[in-house]
Formats: sequence, C-alpha cells, structure tokens
Amino acid sequence: MDITLTINGIPQQLAVAPGDTLLRVLRREGYFSVKHGCEDGTCGVCTVLVNGEPRCSCITLAAQVDGAEILTVEGLSGPQMRGWKGSAPLHPIQRAFIETGAFQSGYEAPALILAAKALLDRNPNPTEEEVRDALSGVLSRETGYVKPVQAVLRAAAYLRGEEPPPLAMPEEAVPMPPELLAPPQELPPDFVGGSGAGPQTIVLPRLVVAPTAEELRVVGKPEPKVDGLKLAQGKPVFAADVQMRGMLYAKILRSPYPHARIKRIDVSKARALPGVHAVLTYQDIPRVVFSTAGQSDPIPGPLDFVSLDSKVRYVGDRVAAVAAETPEIAEEALRLIEVEYEVLPAVLDPRDAMKPGAPVIHDEPDYVPFGECDPSRNLAARIRIELGDVDRAMAEADFVFEGEYEVQRVQAAPLEPWTCLTYWDEDDRLVIRSSTQVPFHVRRILAPVLGLPEKRIRVIKPRIGGGFGNKQEIYEDICAHLTIATGRPVLLEYTREEQFACSTTRHSMIFKMRTGVKKDGTIIANEMIVLSDTGAYGNHALTVTGNTGHKAMSLYDAPNIRFWADIVYTNRVPSGAYRGYGVPQGFVPLEAHMERICRAMGWNPLEFRLKNAVKPGAEHPMSKVWSEGREAHGEVIHTCALAEAAAMGAAAFSWRQGDYRTVPGKPHLRRGHGVAFVMQGTAIPYLDMGSAVVKMNDDGSFNLMIGATDLGTGADTVLAQMAAEVLGCRTEDIIVYASDTDLTPFDKGAYASSTTYISGGAVVRAAQQAAEQIRQVAGRMLGVPPETIRLRDRAAWAPDGRSVSLREVALESLHHHDQFQIMGTASFTSPYSPPPFAAQFAEVLVDTETGQVTVERLLMALDCGKIVNPLTASGQVEGGMTQALGYAVSEELVFDENGRIVNPRFDDYRIFRADEMPQLRVLFVETWEPTHPMGVKAVAEIPLDGVAPAVINAVYDAVGVSIPRIPLTPERVWRALQGR
Repeated sequence: MDITLTINGIPQQLAVAPGDTLLRVLRREGYFSVKHGCEDGTCGVCTVLVNGEPRCSCITLAAQVDGAEILTVEGLSGPQMRGWKGSAPLHPIQRAFIETGAFQSGYEAPALILAAKALLDRNPNPTEEEVRDALSGVLSRETGYVKPVQAVLRAAAYLRGEEPPPLAMPEEAVPMPPELLAPPQELPPDFVGGSGAGPQTIVLPRLVVAPTAEELRVVGKPEPKVDGLKLAQGKPVFAADVQMRGMLYAKILRSPYPHARIKRIDVSKARALPGVHAVLTYQDIPRVVFSTAGQSDPIPGPLDFVSLDSKVRYVGDRVAAVAAETPEIAEEALRLIEVEYEVLPAVLDPRDAMKPGAPVIHDEPDYVPFGECDPSRNLAARIRIELGDVDRAMAEADFVFEGEYEVQRVQAAPLEPWTCLTYWDEDDRLVIRSSTQVPFHVRRILAPVLGLPEKRIRVIKPRIGGGFGNKQEIYEDICAHLTIATGRPVLLEYTREEQFACSTTRHSMIFKMRTGVKKDGTIIANEMIVLSDTGAYGNHALTVTGNTGHKAMSLYDAPNIRFWADIVYTNRVPSGAYRGYGVPQGFVPLEAHMERICRAMGWNPLEFRLKNAVKPGAEHPMSKVWSEGREAHGEVIHTCALAEAAAMGAAAFSWRQGDYRTVPGKPHLRRGHGVAFVMQGTAIPYLDMGSAVVKMNDDGSFNLMIGATDLGTGADTVLAQMAAEVLGCRTEDIIVYASDTDLTPFDKGAYASSTTYISGGAVVRAAQQAAEQIRQVAGRMLGVPPETIRLRDRAAWAPDGRSVSLREVALESLHHHDQFQIMGTASFTSPYSPPPFAAQFAEVLVDTETGQVTVERLLMALDCGKIVNPLTASGQVEGGMTQALGYAVSEELVFDENGRIVNPRFDDYRIFRADEMPQLRVLFVETWEPTHPMGVKAVAEIPLDGVAPAVINAVYDAVGVSIPRIPLTPERVWRALQGR
C-alpha cells in the first residue's frame, strides 16, 4: 500500500506493508536517529513527533499516520561545518545537550531531544517537575536524568531569547589542611606522576587544593564530548545504523526448556521457505569449545560453550539460527523448525546444585576445566582465601557478629540491544561490526571457532548504546557462521526479550558474614562465605566472585580475613560481567553487616568505619592472594581520601541532623539516613595493556589512534584531553579513531575500570614522544635548546617569549627541512590497581503501613584520583547511582518454576524514569595518584557499589529493621516490619 508522510518538512510517497511499523519505515528510509530499544514502546528510544506530539514509532503502524507530519532529530538542524557552505544553525535543544553533557552513549538522546521539543513548543517556561514529566516516556539508563533536565531548562532559556548563566564551575578554592595530605609513597621511576608533587586533594564542586607544580590547561576542565555533535544530531554511528546491499537478517531459535537434549531436529521446511538463505544447527557447523567471556589470554575460566549444541541448558539457549531476506521471513522460518526434546531434570536453585544426585549440567567430554572446578558436581569455580588465623581471632574477639544476606539476579539492560553485522570485504576478509566492549578479544577468541586466522578477521566497534559489561560477552559467532554459510552480509539484533532472557546478567549470591570485634571497636577478623550462581555457563564464574572478595574484604584492614566461595552451575540464564563486576554484590552484606555492628556496639557509623578502613600507605589486604585467577602481587595503596570524602559528604548531606526521622502529621511515614563506604579497583595489574598512536597533521592537529572502547563513558573525550594537555593544543584539535582491529593498536577493551588509567597512560606516553619531536623541530626553528621549549596555546614557546605555531612546526617537519612524520607510539601497563574510594549517603522515606520505600536523596563523595573531565565523570556517577538505585529497591529478574524469566520487559522490570528519581548529588575529592602520569584512578564502576547497602541502612535507621535481602520491595519491607 502507498502512504504519504511529510518527514522533516519533505512530502514523501512511501510503499509500505500493512504490518510495517513507523520505526521500520523511517529506518528503512535512512532516518537512523530513530532507535530500536524494545517492541512495546516502554523504553521510548524510538520516539518521534507525529503532528507535534511524541509517539513511540515501534508500536505505531506506518499506515496509521498516513498524511501526518513526522519530525525526527535529523530535521532539527542542517549540516555543520561544510566548508565554504558554512553551518546551519544548531537547534537550541541540541546545543544545550552538548554543553551540559546530557548524554553518554547518546542512544536515547534523539528521543529525549524530541520529547523536550514537544514540551517547549507548548510551554516555553517549564518547571523542573514539568521537564521530568515530559522526559518520563524515555528511559535513560546512563545519565540519571540530571543533565538532560538541566539541558532542557537551559534550552528553554535560549528559546525565550535569554542567555542562561555559564555552566556551574567549582567554587573558590581554599587551602587544604596539611595534615590531610598523606606522604607520597616510594615508586619505581617509570610510574611517578608527571606534573604533581605528591598527593594533592581537591573537592568538586568546592575546591580544596594543595599546591601544584604546574597548572593543567585541559585536563580537569569540563570539555564537551568529542562525539557530542554527531550524537545530538542522531548521526548513523551505532552498529545497526548500516544498510548493505544484499543484507540478510538473522534470528535464533531458542530453547523452551531449562535442561534438555535435542533428540531430533528437522529444518527442511524452514530451508524451503522462500527468502531463507541459511538454517544452521549443531549438525552444520564445527564443534569448537570456547568461553564467551571477553577476557585476555588465557581466559581464567572453563571452556564450556559451543556455538550450537545438541544439549540446551537454560530457557533461551541456542537451538538453531536462520538468515533470511527480512526479519519476518526469518521469524516464520523459526516457526517451521521441528524439534523433539528429551527434557532433563533441571537445577534452578543454587543451593541444590552441589547436592548428591543433582542433575549434571555439563557432562560433555570436551569440557576444558580451569582451576578448582568440578563439572560433575556443578562446580564452575572454587575460591579459598585465608589471611592470618580467622578462627583463632574469632575466639579472641570480644564480640562476634554473624549474618546471612542475599542479592538478586539483575539485567544490565542497555538501551541498545546487542547488535552485530558481519560481511566479507573486497579482500575476502570477514568484517565484524559489533556493539562489543572488547573488539580485540572478539577477534582472538572467534578465530578458531570460525576456522579463520586472526589476520582474516577485522572487528569494528562503532558507538555503543550502553554496555555495562553485558557487551563484554562474545556472541558474534552466530552472525559470523551465517555470513560464512551464505556469503552475504548478516545483521543480528536482539529483541528486548532476548536482551533480558538470553544475554548475561549480574550474578545472584548468597552470603554468610562473620566479624570479630574488640571492645574498642577494632575489627580483628572478617569472614565472608559466598554461594554464587553462574547460571548455565562458567564464562565469568571465577573472576566476578573473586572480585567480590578482593574489593569488599579489603576495605576494612582486618589482620585476619577469610573469603570462601563456591560458584555453581544452574539451569538459568548465564551470569557474566556487569558494571562493578561482583563488587556491588559484596558491599551489600559487608556494609549492612557493619551497620548492625555499629548499632549493637553503640558506635557512630562514620567513626566506626573510618577507624577500621584502610589508610594511604597500607598494603591492599587481598592483593597478595588474588589477581583474577592469576599470580598475585602485593600492592600498596598510595592514595586514599576516604576520610575527607566522608567528612565532606556528611556535611553536604546534613547527615542525621535535627529531627529528620519524623514527618509532621504523618506518623506512618519514617525517614532514615544510611551510609556505606566502598572501594573499587582500577584495571587488572600486570595484565591489562593499552596502546596509542599520535600523529601530527599539516595544520597542527593530531590523529589519535586508540584501541580503547568508549561505551558512552566519555573515554574518547578524556583521552583526547590528556593528549591535548601534553601537546599544548585544544581538545578539538585531537581527532580520535578508536576500536578497529585493522587500524588501531591493541587495547584490552572496556572493562575493569581501566580505560582512563591504562589507555590514558598509553596516550600520555605517545603524546610525550610526539611532543619531544615537536620540541626538537621548534628548537631548531627558534634557535634554542629543545628542552627549553614549552608547548601551550597551539604553539611552541621559547624562554624569551618567541614562538612558532604548531602548524608551522608541522609544515617544517613534513615539507621544509629534515622532513619526517612527527608521531608517537606507546603502550602502558601497570603493576598497580589503585583503588578509588567513596562514601555513599542515602535518605529514604518508609511507609510503615505498606512497606513502600521512597529514596529521596542520594549523595556520593568520591576519591577517584584526578578528574580529567568533571562533566563526563559526574555523569558517570549520576548514571551509576541510578542503576544502583534499581538494584536496591526495584530491579529483579523473576523466574517461574520452569526456569523461564517472567518479566523480560521494561514495564515489568522496573527501571527508574525521570519523574521517579531522587535528588542526586556528586562530590569529587581529588587525589593525585602517583602511579599514573596524569594522576587518575577509576570512576566508572564504583557508583554501583554503595547505593544498595546505604538504602538498606537508611531503612534500618528509619524503622529499626535491617532487611538482609534486596531489592527492598514493598512486600519484603512490609513482611519484615510485621516480624520485628
């Protein structure tokens, strides 16, 4: 049928099928700003304006809007920076989103911008509440909604003809008291920081500074994201934003049973369906065992996965794969596949996994074990760590506190579903364009699976619409098998249900805690016993749970520590990497346990924690016994501003001041304040490596080639800032090329909070090499020794004030005398994993009649080293606290008695929307980490660690009941109140 649509002001006649959604038609016509995030309109990332009103295009049939005016983000502004044609005006909303850093991955940015436009068209002067209501139809998994709301209010001012105030900057600096500065630790010369003279402490937004040797001009400034313009304009930068000639669409047939063998499979009808080009089962492709965990070689876990198997191990496991000319034909082909199963007994509770007679989930003969695993007992990994004599210390303690705790299985739920496009290039090399966090690991791991050498595989990582560890997993094999089978490009894009039910989740864990304390409040022994559920496969079984103990059990410097863990297989969706990588699980029992101890002993919860927390200069307690399943090396904690963060955070939060618990006239409502101390890590020492290449261009700009993977974290921006700092130019002069295994140097990928530290170290070193070459050329041009040259303001300066521009230096080097290419190439690895620290504060309101917990305020005060970009870093923390808030009170994957997830949708799986959020506040307490040339530590994962225990402790403070299991749903809280 034919319809007429006016799209972005241009009338168009379009041929559509009766079942075509508006989303499909718009993307088919090249409007890639309109995104697929779900199939039921609950995420809102497909929002467009239909006759000026926001509409979810994924649930709107194109035929329903025949004759309508459609506006997408592409229609808000024209092309930018087109040479002699100049630039079209950027819409004020787009401008405001860029200025405020209102997006991270930007996958949902077009929808937010259009929702804002609809609001401002009808209400030019909205309140914050009205803005939040208008944005509530679009989920933002990454931002915490703080900066999008600020952007809309700022855009409203622009549209009213007003000039909004400049972006808020830090308040006036005040001197840092000398007693708060720890003495610098002795370090190998190669790892001493560049411009800092030892640890320096700064707090944002209020600066508390120690003297610095040299002012930083780019690092530490709130620069706009280098990809901000294209994200605000909805450019086709994501994995699925490609149309290729002859492209096929892939679909996967998945198991309806949690545990079964395939007795018979008949695909003849599916293969005979017109438009189907391939149907693959375990009978059609080589059986090569591997691990889907995207980790460095050798992978520290069992090899227990094959692309397609004759046995399925969870509801959603792969059975067959189809490639067809349309998604609808592929779906129909799946329905035509006939499968006869032998249903096997299933293990659905981790407590049952190792019982005698339990069904064996992995009985395949080609299983490759790692460490202390025992598949015959459903044991995927085992950890036994002992420091000191725990039992003796417990016997000598004045008090011994015990408790049991449980954390649930949750989904990372990135708004961009997992997506992959594979095709053969003109040299018959396989190209994998994937929303992956680990492009180099994808190439290495899949080479033997596909029967190709690494040199014949190219992996390209475009922009990613959120990853959170979920996209560290290796799922590209099915798409690649189909391209090998058909010779055609193949696109595989998960549905939202597949994203929930078939991609990795956070590990659920059951804990037993035991802590021995002296009368003076000194912790002398700490014990954590863990039962962790890895699900059907052991991809991250050992490393995630090891990280749980490595971080949580190191925060309090007890001389005697026991960490035991059994990680078991069950017939549930596989667990894997999720932002925080096991650490959020560990701090729930630890910090809830600490709060119980404080109340029992009458300690102030801040004083007790600070008394026992690790201090700068101390050895990292667990570092000498654990390192991701590899050889461990003891590490010293060089910087720790946890005490300062706690003090600043408590003051800013008005911690437990006045009669805060009561609500006048509402005795059934009780308010509570809770706190949690947390620490994370920064990269994996002695293992993680990143590389960088810096090349100077004729105009004095630079190409920066990095293998690092920006998930929306702002990594490309902060790495460009580091390069610009060293090279004396502006961030806009750094052109970033990232994550293409053919064109960029190796990088381990985006995980373990390593990019700013590891990849940034490589960038600084490569930039320093280029800078030294610039000084050599400029010194010759100015007739002064190269070592006297200083680079700043896009020029090289002699001591007498004379200068040559970087453009002049480039032309001299490339064209005039002693020509050579100014270029630096470097790699960076570190024997250190400097921990960031944070104090998380939470205020809750508890309805004692219903059990409803409303989180009213969250404040996190963090020591994350030098903050390279306060705009992107604070956005990371705001978004992280939002994910952690869902972990605390609402998010949980629920299974029925047959192992099927019953809530694989955004409406049932409760993620916070803009109008449901508490007040969020971020404080950075800066330290200069001397193991890095720019003084940085990690910021990406630690925001996930503290909210859940802080909320548990706030509820405890409000109603006197400590609830040892999350999420704190109304029913769970109500039942706890009834039983107190």
